[in-house]
Amino acid sequence: MAGFPQRTATALLIGLVIALIMIRQNLRSDSRDQAQVVPARAGEETVDVVIVGAGVSGLSAALELGRAGVDVLVVDMSSVFGGHAVMSQGGLSIVDSPLQRSLGLEDSPDLAYGDFIRWGEDANEPWVRYYVDHSRVDIYDWLVELGVEFSSVERAPGNSVDRFHQPAGRGIGLVTPIYKACLELDNVRFRWNHQAVRLAPHGDQLEVTSRDLRAGDESTVIANDVILATGGFQSNLEMVRQYWPQELRFPKKILAGSGRNSVGHGHRLAAQLGGKLDKMDHQWNYFTGIPDPRHPESERGLSAANMHGVIVNSRGERFANLHAWAKEVMPKLFQQDEATLWFVFDESIREKFVVSGSEWAEFDKVDRLILQNESLVKKAATLDELATRTGLPAGSLTKTVQRYNQLVESGRDDDFDRFGPTKTEYNNTASPKLQTPPFFAMQAYPLTRKSMGGVAIDLQCRVIDGRGRPIPHLYAVGELTGLAGVNGKAALEGTFLGPCVLTGRVAARAIADNRTNRNQVAASPSDECLDCHQIVDEIARRRPGHWHFEESHAIAVERKTDCLNCHRELAPYREDHHRIDPTSLTKSCVYCHQTLPE
Repeated sequence: MAGFPQRTATALLIGLVIALIMIRQNLRSDSRDQAQVVPARAGEETVDVVIVGAGVSGLSAALELGRAGVDVLVVDMSSVFGGHAVMSQGGLSIVDSPLQRSLGLEDSPDLAYGDFIRWGEDANEPWVRYYVDHSRVDIYDWLVELGVEFSSVERAPGNSVDRFHQPAGRGIGLVTPIYKACLELDNVRFRWNHQAVRLAPHGDQLEVTSRDLRAGDESTVIANDVILATGGFQSNLEMVRQYWPQELRFPKKILAGSGRNSVGHGHRLAAQLGGKLDKMDHQWNYFTGIPDPRHPESERGLSAANMHGVIVNSRGERFANLHAWAKEVMPKLFQQDEATLWFVFDESIREKFVVSGSEWAEFDKVDRLILQNESLVKKAATLDELATRTGLPAGSLTKTVQRYNQLVESGRDDDFDRFGPTKTEYNNTASPKLQTPPFFAMQAYPLTRKSMGGVAIDLQCRVIDGRGRPIPHLYAVGELTGLAGVNGKAALEGTFLGPCVLTGRVAARAIADNRTNRNQVAASPSDECLDCHQIVDEIARRRPGHWHFEESHAIAVERKTDCLNCHRELAPYREDHHRIDPTSLTKSCVYCHQTLPE
């Protein structure tokens, strides 16, 4: 310090100390947002959110996040969107919809809640409550806004009113509008033909390793959050057997009827980070399985039925109420000597035969590939001849159908309570008498369908571990979670795709809200917004056509509301994506137009 006055040297030293303190404080401040963030290795990609699975739940989450301004990468094993949902019937259980009201159907969340709890027997009550309270706005209104058209509302077993909303175009008519909306967002990207094979912590983030199923090489992505949307496990017959309900015998023959990739991948990924598997024996399987004629050498099956005929066991006898659906038929089916049955119908109701799925909407295809396929459907001029062709006991089938025709004529099913003068349940009418030749019989087997247990989650769709603690940055949605447990042990139908849409949106909102909160800790978004937008001056200008802008922002200024309460999709600031999203904005209406509880 020679040559410097003492006072100057002291001042320089003090200045240096202050600078060091400020740098240290800034580093501490930054650490609140960057805590334990490990730099990406050379060649690694980083993204805000990785969604594993492009089915209806993954797409719903991607669209919600994309509209909130979040960078999203969707990874899927297929080369096309939609998963099993796009191939499904597409129906959703929705409570008190405008379509129901237009048809004079009186429904309510409380009525639906009672149906869910009573029918499901072991349902997750908080999730049921959330579903029935939000299905109208978060599923029906959202889908209609995207362009989904609902063609009808139908009754399903266990429901007090018609609640099964059928979209035009079945599953593809439901899923395509969601996917198309995702494609309109440049911050939502898709990586096809890639299977996520490993999840691992990466500081305060997650590392997702995926394998290119065509090239065979692996790549890694670092994400702030990961949403698993991989579907269930019902196409993995080994897992089906492993978690089979103890009270039921496992059948000698069972067909796989779920999505092609519903084989438990997501369950294994969640387990890699300590995720809990819950109620895996809650499986919703059908009695309507037939071998898929397009893949005769495989274990794949289709769900096919004629609900206007009757079902008989291997002795040619009726044994259950067909219209009570799987909840009644399946337990009785497994009590039979053989877990197989026959659908019996005649020419008068032949065209009532249906196969579930978008690709089976045309009856000509059903008739050509199934009804005229002698390996699947037997046809005969008489019931005795039909019994011979099916191998059913001689005389037994004829006697059963004759008895059924007598019950139809009397107007009351004294044997299985399928129909009667006081019936109010689903399909309280019988089919016509089975008397118009030719007669048909189709053998059916148990068909795996949907997982109603799976990866355990909380009400934000965060994956929880064995001690009930959320695993940081890991979310699960859709069938992977057992549809959030809303079905319990038995489903009301339409309660599969509905929870997929809902949980996808819930997880996305939770992530977007967390991002907003993190941004608010780092800096005051309102201060940053007001650097460019002089709201007080804008209100005072009183311009024609701006009355709503002026009144709503005057309320916000008076309440000192943070800008991101209404405009969270604008954070963090990105010059190339800084625009208001009308859909996100609708969620802020309640701040002025509804008195919220303290």
